[in-house]
Amino acid sequence: MTPHLPDYRYSRHYQGQIQAVIFDWAGTLVDFGSFAPTRILIDAFAGFDIAITLDEARVPMGLGKWDHIKALGQQTGVAQRWQARYQRAMTDQDVDAIYAAFLPLQTERVGDCSDVIPGALEVLTQLEERGIRRGSCTGYPRIVVDKLLEHATQKGLILEHTVATDDLPPGGRPGPWMALANVIALGVTDVSACIKVDDTIPGIEEGLSAGMWTVGLALSGNETGLTLQEVDSMPAAEVEQKRAAAYQKLMQAGAHFVIDTIADLPAIIDLIESRMIKGERP
Repeated sequence: MTPHLPDYRYSRHYQGQIQAVIFDWAGTLVDFGSFAPTRILIDAFAGFDIAITLDEARVPMGLGKWDHIKALGQQTGVAQRWQARYQRAMTDQDVDAIYAAFLPLQTERVGDCSDVIPGALEVLTQLEERGIRRGSCTGYPRIVVDKLLEHATQKGLILEHTVATDDLPPGGRPGPWMALANVIALGVTDVSACIKVDDTIPGIEEGLSAGMWTVGLALSGNETGLTLQEVDSMPAAEVEQKRAAAYQKLMQAGAHFVIDTIADLPAIIDLIESRMIKGERP
């Protein structure tokens, strides 16, 4: 007699509302254009007689800062400059030394780029009114996060939970651990009821690895890399070219949706919820 096997086509799907949004920080909630990490990395490398460009510093954005420094050292141009200066490839001990120089600089100056991105406060208020929990995670280490949170709180930007890249033993992005730590802290019952919002490719990969919906931020984030003042003053065609390239990169990374800034998020939440009601999952 043939045994009866369950039909997995009818597995359980979450069909409720969004329970939580997990935000990145730089380029997402604060620091339009995500300049605080990149500028400090340029200064840290300069202290070792290695010049790096802003574009080079942006390539690994979203990773934890130790990993970011290591990835920078492995870029062809930077690696060649390091080899020429020191007659050897960069080692993990070199990464440790640059990170040690980077950390106090970033801690001291993170407040210089902590202006709240337009729309962030209003969106967080809307989420609270809808009963949606508000978490966050970042590539910054805890010592920098604590300083950033001081500045953000003074400006009225308060989230319920924040995870730093060095808070968890497994590490940071693109793994799912920081996002999932928010799930636990916020009491979320299903990861598919979460949205990860980020302006970087590792941040999008983090949300996907955690089984969440992902929303990329193109205009305010690392991929476009413009200040708000530059967006307002540059020719519209030039801004659009950069914006379109950012959209493409974030979509190619797997983002379910890409928007300009956090101000556009509420409409996306409505759209995701309408899909979840039909049984769709990330």
